[in-house]
Amino acid sequence: MEKLEDIQKEADWCLGCKTKPCSNACPMHTNIPEFIAKVKEKNFEDAYNILIENNLFSHVCSLVCPQEDQCQGSCVRGIKTEPTKIGRIEAFVNDWAAKNNYKAIIPKKETRNDVKIAVIGAGPAGLSFSYELAKSGIQCTVFEKEKVLGGILAYGIPDFRLNKDTIENIVNTLKTLGVKFKLGVELGKDISIKDLKNEYDYIFLGIGAELSSMYSLSAEKIDTVYDSDTFLRAYNYKNFIPNLKKVVVIGGGNVAMDSARAAIHMGAEKVSILYRRDREHMPAREVELEEAIQDGVEFNELVRVDSANIENGRLKSLHCNRTQIIDGKAVDIPNDEFDFEADTVVFAIGLKPNKELLINEGIKLSDWGTIEVDENNQTNIENVYAGGDVVDNKSVVCKALASGKKTAKIILNKIWKKIFFGI
Repeated sequence: MEKLEDIQKEADWCLGCKTKPCSNACPMHTNIPEFIAKVKEKNFEDAYNILIENNLFSHVCSLVCPQEDQCQGSCVRGIKTEPTKIGRIEAFVNDWAAKNNYKAIIPKKETRNDVKIAVIGAGPAGLSFSYELAKSGIQCTVFEKEKVLGGILAYGIPDFRLNKDTIENIVNTLKTLGVKFKLGVELGKDISIKDLKNEYDYIFLGIGAELSSMYSLSAEKIDTVYDSDTFLRAYNYKNFIPNLKKVVVIGGGNVAMDSARAAIHMGAEKVSILYRRDREHMPAREVELEEAIQDGVEFNELVRVDSANIENGRLKSLHCNRTQIIDGKAVDIPNDEFDFEADTVVFAIGLKPNKELLINEGIKLSDWGTIEVDENNQTNIENVYAGGDVVDNKSVVCKALASGKKTAKIILNKIWKKIFFGI
């Protein structure tokens, strides 16, 4: 937890702009000037209440959001000098609440029994969706195929970035608000959209992009090649993979940074990131790369992994091409090939939705393989909505949260119109 005087100084730097460019750039539309004004007054209770009423995941966002591209990136101060460090202030307020065991005052309407909503997936989008509805007294039942709640927050983001107690606190709050959870229930296996529509008025799909993208390195089977999802689950569930030795992570996003750092924490001898483009074009946040390097991860840019060299059934090295950036794309440099020692490989080049599952459920997909939705996040099936990575598979946590919140408000508007005006 940062020093109070440092945070006060940071808060005092905020101009409190009436136009709120920072709030407008925040996917969750947090009232940033208002909560910072309370910090200036050292009124951390009200600051925390402002944050949580708007976004139950405030603590998560303060730790993993790319503030430099959103709220801080839009700070007026940043035009001529340093922007207000909004993420630091938000993290401090959340740390203060945890340290002082302060529980936010969350306004909640009386529970209604005439509307039932099913949520499939207990990740960021599904939980954010449930929060908005629960505050309005609408009953939600969340179906989750895993045995833990939180989705990528639980099994994808390592504890050195996000304390798992934070997720537990969020889930406990949702339970207090009346949200029901059913674990170990899988869409397409234990439940179907068709059956749920017979029992629930509305359905929200927040199942995420659950399939890892990979490509073949060899015609031979290699036991030490993992996708990032499997690898990070092993770390987060404390089922550490033994004898990692020399690890190569392929990719340049935040998941690649998490995978590389997780390998260090699991006892790897050496961890290297090989990325086909350069540092300027990599999608990972600069702070994530810097923290990985501080942990001992070696970063190698402009390298494309082509294939694996196998010796006696074991991975010996990776055959690579050096690349150059031409018109923003990574292009192989002719006759510039080399081998890179590796015992373990982790693919961290993206996730994609389960197309087969969604098609079988009657959901229409876009050309990109994501769920096709209208401006209200409704799918081709009436009263079935979707949000998060299953709609935008290059989403980040805060945008998944925002899509859940937006969809909940749209459905709430629909519910109130029906109840009060019969339309």
